[in-house]
Amino acid sequence: GAAITAVRVKDTIKTVSSGVVASTLDRSELYSVQTPQAFRYGLLANAHAKASRDGFTGTDEASLLERIGIKVNVIDGSYDNIKITTPGDIAIAEVTLSNRANRTQATEGTKN
Repeated sequence: GAAITAVRVKDTIKTVSSGVVASTLDRSELYSVQTPQAFRYGLLANAHAKASRDGFTGTDEASLLERIGIKVNVIDGSYDNIKITTPGDIAIAEVTLSNRANRTQATEGTKN
């Protein structure tokens, strides 16, 4: 009833407290979550209602379901599926799309 796409984190991730490294997290257990995220409507509606009643704000819908004990399955995502939040992300997306188009043209060219 609940699934998200995600990719393994490539970077080293550290927790920092007062400007000093507190710990280095085990990257083998870390994933960067992407969209799409898919949920049964009833589960999602209940999770949102409970979060609203409790004054809880999650970072994504999956966190709302996790909070009420719903198992969220993880499906392999793609590193090309980037989040666009800054102007620099748009430039990266343009390069990614251009590379994808070039790969498609090259593949189609080998079929002829």
